[in-house]
Amino acid sequence: MYDDVLIPTDGSDTVAETLSHALPIAADNDATVHALYVVDSRITAAASDGDADVESTLESEGEAAITEVQDRAANAGLDAVGEIRKGTPAKTILEYADEQGIDLIVIGTRGKSPREKVVSMGSVSERVVDSASVPVFVVRDADDG
Repeated sequence: MYDDVLIPTDGSDTVAETLSHALPIAADNDATVHALYVVDSRITAAASDGDADVESTLESEGEAAITEVQDRAANAGLDAVGEIRKGTPAKTILEYADEQGIDLIVIGTRGKSPREKVVSMGSVSERVVDSASVPVFVVRDADDG
């Protein structure tokens, strides 16, 4: 049913909870796990004069986040691939899903308050759910209540 499962990661603690749901689904379907980290182009554009240090730091964080997902997938006996892309997170996640023929997206959410959503211009997970052409499994952070 699911041959390719996408797990977008931002390197946060929420990803650990997301993996506890995503990896059993992938294992039950002998699926390939795709780890995707998006370097948010809005952040790099806001950095003074396109500060290369900001982008480099985000890319380093992305490599660590992808490695974590790939290691957990490998420990579960699953094939995993990882990629870092630049762009706006929701749009880039959806583009990747379409390009790679993803069958399921498993994404974490912090469960932001309505006020936090306004300040941050909405939730990445909400935007993915609203626009995805494939099923999306949303995992709320266990610490979020």
